[in-house]
Amino acid sequence: MSGVQTLTVEPGDGDQRLDRWFRRHFPHIGQGRIEKMCRKGEIRVDGGRVKPATRLEVGQQVRIPPLPDEDAPRPEAPKPTVSDKDAEMIRACVIYRDDHIIALNKPRGLPTQGGSKQTRHVDGLAEALKFGYEEKPRLVHRLDKDTSGVLLLARTREVAKALTTAIRHRETRKIYWALVAGVPTPYLGEIRFGLMKAPGHGHKGEGEKMIAVHPRDMNSMPDAKRAHTLYATLYRVASRAAWVAMEPITGRTHQLRAHMAEIGHPIIGDGKYGGSGQENLGDGWGAQLGGIISKKLHLHARMMRFEHPVTRKDVTITAPLPEHMAQSWDTLGWDETLAAEDPFEGVK
Repeated sequence: MSGVQTLTVEPGDGDQRLDRWFRRHFPHIGQGRIEKMCRKGEIRVDGGRVKPATRLEVGQQVRIPPLPDEDAPRPEAPKPTVSDKDAEMIRACVIYRDDHIIALNKPRGLPTQGGSKQTRHVDGLAEALKFGYEEKPRLVHRLDKDTSGVLLLARTREVAKALTTAIRHRETRKIYWALVAGVPTPYLGEIRFGLMKAPGHGHKGEGEKMIAVHPRDMNSMPDAKRAHTLYATLYRVASRAAWVAMEPITGRTHQLRAHMAEIGHPIIGDGKYGGSGQENLGDGWGAQLGGIISKKLHLHARMMRFEHPVTRKDVTITAPLPEHMAQSWDTLGWDETLAAEDPFEGVK
């Protein structure tokens, strides 16, 4: 049994929960024991009582009560939760990696994080992406379950904080590709409809559907949030469908899907916003093209550009199309190389 200790929160250990900091320094102490010591006031920060979720800052003094020795009997370590098959799958998704950042080409159908009835997701599978580090990489943003493409993870806490801040302050660029019903005109434009959640939280996810609000009605709708999307029509097939690039200036839930549906050009395969049973007949409505075009959602996070938080160099990461979209592109006579990397360059 050790005696009372006082440890200083060192650079690199700040801005994290007390319980996580504690487990890093004393991995043989379980979460239940940490919570009990907090309740009894045995763990203190700068002399004050704390909770397990209290966030620590660099320079703070943490009082550590007497702890059992590390060689004391402890519960058997839990077995790895990621199967060999899933580990191989998620590692194959890596399209960029350095000492600080990992980027995935997230597959369609794989949630970014866990939720109701979701047990297999990127956040959990990230255990297989340590590549020699002690901790798994951290998510810094999200993609919808059925959206594929570039997804960033940070390999350290400091990089996660820097990337999250850059995304929040709109210092990153994200360009998405989609196949939409009809042909948006003008070919280059912007959408400024606000978005608000639909009332109700049904078991089929109705609560996650967003309602578009006209800009003139924003002041009278306190729950609506401003949303801004740039779009560019790259190629079209008569009046039936178009290859569209989109850049979300804001980052609202389902923003691109709701915005395209609101202007009459839902993304192909989007049953939530375009109607799963409606086939587009050239009038700019209906989220299915019919024939051999896949009924899966045709929305892909194609490119992400940002300043590397450590090297300060510009980084551009591009993700190839998922299989179902690549097949649709081939069917329509398109090729990924036909589009400019940044169709919005010089627009803003």
